[in-house]
Amino acid sequence: MRIALLAVTLLLSACGFHLRGHNLKPGEQMFAFHSIYLRTNGDTPFVIARKSGLEAYKIKLMPAADKADLTLEIVSESADKQILALNASGQAVEYILHYRISYGAYDRQLNSGRPAAEIDREKYFSHDPSQVLAMNQEGKMIYQRLRADTVQQMLRRLSFAKRPQAETRD
Repeated sequence: MRIALLAVTLLLSACGFHLRGHNLKPGEQMFAFHSIYLRTNGDTPFVIARKSGLEAYKIKLMPAADKADLTLEIVSESADKQILALNASGQAVEYILHYRISYGAYDRQLNSGRPAAEIDREKYFSHDPSQVLAMNQEGKMIYQRLRADTVQQMLRRLSFAKRPQAETRD
């Protein structure tokens, strides 16, 4: 068993596989920015999850846009549920859960570092009408996973934001 595990580990490392963010050299940062200002309409569940994601990458959250390397504007956030199937008695038994976020990213001069974008995640969800409380809880958990996935996708997109150009000296 140990030999098989060792062989798989060696094969994965030989092909260049690595965990996201773990291939950085010492002192290197994944993002072109060190601080960020979130422009939002309040603390939505996405904004709270986003703040946690930023802390994990050691990106400072700034209180004002002029002090931050990047301003991230959350334009809209929506979560909705659409019925896909009904049972014989007319009760919903299958849904599709949607989670959408629209955002824009700007530098200190409010130039667009990333064009306005939208991330749309969806998940199919089977529902047993006799298990109402359990299904409601599962629906909340699915939305939490969709939100976390959206945060990670946004971070990946922002990691490709332009690096500031070095200032030239005259």
